[in-house]
Amino acid sequence: MTTATGATGPQTDNGAIEQNTGPDLRSWLGTLEAAGQLRRITVPVDWDEEIGAITRANLCLGGPALLFENIIGHENTRCTKLLTSAIGSRRQIQLLLGLPEGTTDSAIVHHLRQAFSHPVAPRIVATGPVKQNIIEGADIDLRELPVPKWHGHDGGRYIDTFCGVITADKVTGRDNIGLYRGMIVDRDKIAKLLVPSQGWGGHMAEYKPEPMPVAVVYGWHDVLPFCAGSPFPKNICEWDMMGALLGRPVDLVACESVPLHVPATAEIVVEGYIDPDPGTFAMEGPFAEYPGFIGDAAPAPVLHVTRITHRNDPVLRGTLEGIRPGMLNEDSIVNFARSAITWNLLDDLGIGGITDLWMTEVTNGQNTVVQIQKRYRGHAQQIASALWGTGGSMWFHKNVIVVEEDIDIHDPAALDWALSYRVNAGHGDIAFFGPGLGSSLDPSTPPQRNDTNKYGTGEWTRVLVDATRSWDIDPRPQWGGRRFPPTDRLPVELEARIAARWSEYGIGIPYLDTAGRERLTLAQLSKRMPQV
Repeated sequence: MTTATGATGPQTDNGAIEQNTGPDLRSWLGTLEAAGQLRRITVPVDWDEEIGAITRANLCLGGPALLFENIIGHENTRCTKLLTSAIGSRRQIQLLLGLPEGTTDSAIVHHLRQAFSHPVAPRIVATGPVKQNIIEGADIDLRELPVPKWHGHDGGRYIDTFCGVITADKVTGRDNIGLYRGMIVDRDKIAKLLVPSQGWGGHMAEYKPEPMPVAVVYGWHDVLPFCAGSPFPKNICEWDMMGALLGRPVDLVACESVPLHVPATAEIVVEGYIDPDPGTFAMEGPFAEYPGFIGDAAPAPVLHVTRITHRNDPVLRGTLEGIRPGMLNEDSIVNFARSAITWNLLDDLGIGGITDLWMTEVTNGQNTVVQIQKRYRGHAQQIASALWGTGGSMWFHKNVIVVEEDIDIHDPAALDWALSYRVNAGHGDIAFFGPGLGSSLDPSTPPQRNDTNKYGTGEWTRVLVDATRSWDIDPRPQWGGRRFPPTDRLPVELEARIAARWSEYGIGIPYLDTAGRERLTLAQLSKRMPQV
């Protein structure tokens, strides 16, 4: 049965995206459009690989958000629109966080650290636009949604890509909102990649042998996938973090058929239950996952859909995976949040001296670089040990590199220099830990060791590279009492004199730093290489 309820927000009859006062996908689209960061694709496009290819090319080019409005086969279905690429660039992240254009990566991470330290709890409201249409029984058909087949080798149409998967701890009642992939296998069934050692995997263990209630949100303000894909500690609820980024509570409404809550202004919500009985599992995959490789197919738990609710004229939200050099995606941009969360976690553990932290985009955070003011021997080892013991370490921190504050961790040339001249493997600067738990999607581990159904997780041996200056070297008078030779640089006075006369020399070009990020005078350059 399909039920259309009374509208909570203003209606439109011309098919345009309606406006409302609260933060949601439509207000976010308005922000993007006002900033020139939204393109509406009105020509016919095919859900079968074409949308995926367009999205891939657009992300590689650093393009705008794409709203597909004319999808072949979905001209008159329940949902006709699909949004991708809405947080696929630094400019879009700056807009999401209300930061000015040109805000540096480090400044974005600092902003997120502060925001995440001031949670804003959600509030429950009676109803909202997501209740405008309620679908149940034989009327449920996920194939009415314009879900792409993102990659040619995918096992099917992946509906759960950039969504919010909601479950609750059976004991504490605390919600978990995660980002877990899912493939349509029937009109009312989604096969889900469910790793037992993840947040909702723990919830599943609490419900066994009973089915676990699940709700999936497709389309709300993009703080939802931004937070859902981030490794917050278990005691932190993602709703609180979304509220922190928005500066106001998230308005939640009760689901129709499961004991969970979802954003009142969500575009589409799918409700249902996952049965933990392996006899109910279905084949899921293959899928071109975040490492940039095509994964395997395997039996997976199935979400049996009991209700679908959606707004009038809904917009589906999705994205593609697969990260390689020059081919980043929306998930890799979430590393801004992951970096801030990880830094806050280390700070909460009492590990001081951290001056910057970055979980690299092309590895989706498997490589983590930490900049420190080195305060004691073993500082780098303490950081790596702490990272490897976190809940997020299943997917992140496979390789940890620690440098000192004179090394710009966002500059590959600076890291290359530090790895070359501050690392001596024979003196203990490289350490291994494991084998232990790790990402089941990393193809560097043999498939038989990455069987999550058997082991509950994949397997990694982790590496620490301590690229800080060794304290085992005695200070030397010729080095000014330092443990390491001084860096070769011009005296500040000479640099200032050259900078003042630069135009006289007639060279005709301004100085460009090695990464090409900004124009610097020679005097400014001297400040980038502190004598430490």
